[in-house]
Amino acid sequence: MSRIFVTGGSGRLGRSVVSGLAGAGHTVISVDRDAIPAEQLPAGAEQYTADLLARGEAERLIRETAPDAVIHLAAIAVPFSAPEDVIFSTNTRLAYAVVSAATDAGVPKIVTASSPTALGYGSPAGWLPPSFPLDERTPPKPWNAYALSKLIAEQTVQMFAAAQGDKIRYAAFRPCFVISPEEWEGALTQQGHTVRERLDDPALSAPALFNYVDARDVADFLDVLLDKMDTIPNGEVFFVGANDALATAPLAGLFPRFLPGSGPLTEHLTGTSPAFSVDKARGLLGWEPKRTWRTELTPPYAGPDTAANRAPLNDEIPAGLVPAGATKETP
Repeated sequence: MSRIFVTGGSGRLGRSVVSGLAGAGHTVISVDRDAIPAEQLPAGAEQYTADLLARGEAERLIRETAPDAVIHLAAIAVPFSAPEDVIFSTNTRLAYAVVSAATDAGVPKIVTASSPTALGYGSPAGWLPPSFPLDERTPPKPWNAYALSKLIAEQTVQMFAAAQGDKIRYAAFRPCFVISPEEWEGALTQQGHTVRERLDDPALSAPALFNYVDARDVADFLDVLLDKMDTIPNGEVFFVGANDALATAPLAGLFPRFLPGSGPLTEHLTGTSPAFSVDKARGLLGWEPKRTWRTELTPPYAGPDTAANRAPLNDEIPAGLVPAGATKETP
């Protein structure tokens, strides 16, 4: 088993990643500004509190802990939660500091978190992709500091991969809207709604194009990715999402309502199959998401068949029905 250095380990996603990798038998070194409560720190994990933007701190900790792999999750995680220049500076500097420090220390496997928002959906100027489902070939068009910072994180590992050749292996991943275990039981999600509220009212999930992923599936993905990094092309980017959408109605009907002009692009989508493809991770890594809202929500969802969930099957819905705040959603 490996020693894995995880930045942002006390965050919403980080806690599940630390727990999942430790449960898989790895020694996990969690690094964050805030500590995981001692009673929640899993066996096989250790933690350090640190400001990774402090000069030399990332390199010091990586050399001190001597990991076999680095997973970089630390970032300002919510678009528009701070001034745009602060988000851009913080996230890009963190990515460069951690990836460069790990490279200088000779860590053989380095992974950074990105975001589906790099594609640019939610732009107030309008956005449509060439096709659905969205995948790693969909052109990125970030329109805010958060999305741009995540695209730059991807480009950072690809830059180092270009310089290092195959001496060090790099990858990036785009986790969909992360749902942590406690959120299946009613805790608020990142946007301040419960999962049930997002299912009851499709306007709440529409800004993120109904994408989501269980945080434990992300941990499983990272375990598989680290195991397979020596066998795949260097610097790859992967979408990581659930096998269905966070919706009770077919996406072919919902998309025209919330994404004007998308009808011809989405009419072939079947049921609530997701708008984001994980076929690349499935094909290159053999990874498969295991959890959906249908299996994890406690108690099981039995929401009413309301008009809000019965979307029309055409593009004749006025653009004004796009929900307020749609441009400030996070994956």
